[in-house]
Amino acid sequence: MKPQVIIIGRPNVGKSTLFNRLVGKKLALVDDQPGVTRDRRMGDAVVAGLEFTAVDTAGWEDEDPDTLPGRMRAQTEVSIEGADAALFVIDARAGLTPLDEEIARWLRTQSVPVVLVANKAEGAAGESGVLECYNLSLGEPVALSAEHGEGVADLFGALWPVIGEKAEGSERAGEIEGEEEEDGERPLGPLKLAIVGRPNAGKSTLINRLLGEDRLLTGPEAGITRDSIAVDWNWLDSRTGERRDIRLIDTAGMRKKAQVVEKLEKLSVADARRAVDFAEVVVLLLDATRGLEHQDLKIASMVLEEGRALMVAINKWDIADNASSLFNGIKGALDEGLSQVRGLPVFAVSAKTGKGLDTMLHAAFELRDAWSKRVSTAALNRWFDDALEANPPPAPGGKRIKLRYITQAGTRPPRFVVFGTRLDALPKSYERYLVNGIRRELGFDAVPVRVVLKSPKNPYAKG
Repeated sequence: MKPQVIIIGRPNVGKSTLFNRLVGKKLALVDDQPGVTRDRRMGDAVVAGLEFTAVDTAGWEDEDPDTLPGRMRAQTEVSIEGADAALFVIDARAGLTPLDEEIARWLRTQSVPVVLVANKAEGAAGESGVLECYNLSLGEPVALSAEHGEGVADLFGALWPVIGEKAEGSERAGEIEGEEEEDGERPLGPLKLAIVGRPNAGKSTLINRLLGEDRLLTGPEAGITRDSIAVDWNWLDSRTGERRDIRLIDTAGMRKKAQVVEKLEKLSVADARRAVDFAEVVVLLLDATRGLEHQDLKIASMVLEEGRALMVAINKWDIADNASSLFNGIKGALDEGLSQVRGLPVFAVSAKTGKGLDTMLHAAFELRDAWSKRVSTAALNRWFDDALEANPPPAPGGKRIKLRYITQAGTRPPRFVVFGTRLDALPKSYERYLVNGIRRELGFDAVPVRVVLKSPKNPYAKG
């Protein structure tokens, strides 16, 4: 395990900007308004060759514990448990505030080593703020500018005495692990499972139920989640008794495009779309008290267009009215509204009670297997010949369309190439016939399947 370094500070001091700088990517959402970050986000960070796991946290606010800012502060307090070091970030241009002093007092009561970071220290405007940091009795501050990258390398000198030994140990362990991996078979990676849906469908609550802890911020307010948060988890499959690795990805709720007007919400939705690109299997979470809405179908279509394997979970089943007719109605509406993929797996679940979650996860692994499946060329063409015999392609204008053979070009999602002549005249209905046959006969179930038609080039055609 790499050493874990948590980034703490009041709102709007540049914690997420520093996090992005350390991990070398724009993973965390950044905006001028305070309180953008609400959940912990982790990333692999490097400073002058020193590798560690950086943890971005919500801004520390002095609010009632029952309010949203109060619950965000509780998440930050919990996150320091198990950390190897804390980067306490202050805004050098603004100088010390009473809230900075309160955070410093709390950090001095913790057993975690603290590195004081004076951010926004570029130019003369930050000099006085850097000097004020000495009043916190937390050692010499590291003056830097996370936005411009100035002084970030100086963190090495402050972090190395604290986490250097553990970082070197994890690097050696990784090298040994890599050597063993070369000798044996390469293990499968964790299932990348993203949870998407409209705001307040219960996505974060569902992940907390799976993890058995309040890892993600939840509450009655809609739109609490902003960043897409990935959490690695080891699931015990009750059917097989084996443990399986899953990377759970929570996402921001997606409202109708016309309702999304604020810049921050647009950034959150864009982040959720990127999370779908990263995922292997996507769970569209519906609210049983609201049923299936047009926005749910739009989200489902977006997932399928990206080529991800999709399943649907109806949450809040413990309080659903007319459960049986609701379930059948949703299945029918999905088949009608998503004509490109019929028979999507649908599950009734409850994030509150845990009902149906193990069944859903088991099916997610099966869906990933289908999404990653490769069919031999011989078996594929045996099916292809039978499909053509059962339903020959049409002959528009009396001219035959010849379909010669098919091959699988790729997986994740499954992609097939059909070769023949006059394919530009092949009706879309016949393409759907082939896609549905591949899905039904070759074990691809409700996985999105891509079929490309290719005709040989005519050497006499004018270029």
